[in-house]
Amino acid sequence: MIQLSGVTRYFGATCAVSDVSLEVKPGEIFGLVGPDGAGKTTVIRMLTGILAPDAGNITVLGSQSLENIKQHIGYVPQKFSLYTDLTVIENIELMGALYGSAPKQVEKLAQDILSFTNLLQFKNRLADHLSGGMKQKLALASGLMHRPQLLFLDEPTTGVDPVSRREFWQMLYSLNQEGMTIFVSTPYMDEAELCSKIAFMHHGKIVSCMSPQGLRNSFPYKVLELQANSKATKQYLNNCNLIDINAFGDKYHLIVKNPQAAMREVRARLSEAKIAVLSLNEIAPTLEDAFVALASEEG
Repeated sequence: MIQLSGVTRYFGATCAVSDVSLEVKPGEIFGLVGPDGAGKTTVIRMLTGILAPDAGNITVLGSQSLENIKQHIGYVPQKFSLYTDLTVIENIELMGALYGSAPKQVEKLAQDILSFTNLLQFKNRLADHLSGGMKQKLALASGLMHRPQLLFLDEPTTGVDPVSRREFWQMLYSLNQEGMTIFVSTPYMDEAELCSKIAFMHHGKIVSCMSPQGLRNSFPYKVLELQANSKATKQYLNNCNLIDINAFGDKYHLIVKNPQAAMREVRARLSEAKIAVLSLNEIAPTLEDAFVALASEEG
């Protein structure tokens, strides 16, 4: 469905995407994950023909001429870009007309897609009066008006409440089960877990590309989860024999080579500081642990 080979893109003297190669197979939900400024949006804009690469080759749906396949791809941009002074149904019908569908076909598709996205009851509401989650559903509905084979989404749930995020991903799963291939960028680790394959992007480069389980299995260290009754816990562990310390809510993940030795050292150090250890256990590494480690390796 998608193949990138040695793709590079500059903005002035800044290299936004550097020598990126990846492949997306039919039926995948492919996730592009990375921090802000990693180059995710630039990759999607090149894949959709909005930007041209400065070097390398891009093939989408078997064609290197993206103009020839645009009718077969859908795109939901990061920023809501529909008309806020039109109603939900007016935006949908406009998108259908722009794709060249006949009026009766547009009407039927609009009803089907608005039902699918749970927007039918809001069809006469101005887009400007929708919540953040509903606006993203409208953007998704607009991107589906021509029944694309391949759907691109650029951080579609950023700023959306957790319930709407879950509903949005349920819709993506339904589309995928119907045969649609999905390429989505996301900053959220729980969404990355839902992808069949994920590429981690950092400083314009792909530093890892595999399944979520494969990425967790490739983590080279052990993880201890620590909970203590002090907010100053981290400063007392800075000189311990630990590879890294990362805060996760009210707990810490300690990255170590030898879990038993690290446990003894951590308990002793916190005991000296008169800080009670509420829990300290070895756990399986999370995707976030793996991504933090990859980001650290890349500097």
